[in-house]
Amino acid sequence: MKKILLAVTTVTALLTTSFVAHAADLPQKAYAPAPVMVAAIYDWTGFYIGGNGGYATSRNCWGFVPVAGAVIPDGCHSQSGGVVGGQIGYRWQGGPVVFGLEAQGDWASLRSSHVSLVNPLLTDSSKVTGLGLFTGQIGYAWSAALLYLKGGAALTKNSLLQATTVGGVGLNFATSTRWGGSIGVGFEYGFTPNWSAGIEYDRLFMGTSNNSFSVPAGAAAAVNRISQDVDMVTVRVNYKFGGPVVARY
Repeated sequence: MKKILLAVTTVTALLTTSFVAHAADLPQKAYAPAPVMVAAIYDWTGFYIGGNGGYATSRNCWGFVPVAGAVIPDGCHSQSGGVVGGQIGYRWQGGPVVFGLEAQGDWASLRSSHVSLVNPLLTDSSKVTGLGLFTGQIGYAWSAALLYLKGGAALTKNSLLQATTVGGVGLNFATSTRWGGSIGVGFEYGFTPNWSAGIEYDRLFMGTSNNSFSVPAGAAAAVNRISQDVDMVTVRVNYKFGGPVVARY
């Protein structure tokens, strides 16, 4: 019996040793490396076109310009209303910094009036019919979010009227296209690789200019000095051509 047990033990040991040695000679299974994490970056570079709409307020202060002497203050009024229009531009992105150029034009209907301080028999009226911005931009992007500042040139198209306070009979009329400066700030978010939406505030500094009014035949031309500033808030939607989301490893 002892001899049988000894023989079985010896054979088992030999088989085990042979199996281990044979297993060591087998090719080892290759394991794939862990996947590398990829972070997506929104690319703001490219041409874009879009539309905007919002609300604006224009403040106008009138002054009567006599033939000789200093300008006589004639009162102020503010007119508010809706604006709607479009914009087109181009942006360059370098790292998180974004530069851009943009042209914007808006139709407007801002109208108001006040009774003349110089001659209460007259009422001074102003109406803004159009707004334009030609600006440069600089911003900082967090992937699909962009905060930017802008500044440049601005223009307004205005209709000016002096009418009788009683009865509203128009007497003196003028139109003007005024140039000035503008500054603004905006926030925009890209909700697809090509579509973005945002909100923007702009302040237009139009300065002061003399306006010669058309008057009835045979009467001397009336001259008024009128200042103007505009505040505008708009919601914007843009479509960008090209510039897919870029992957960063």
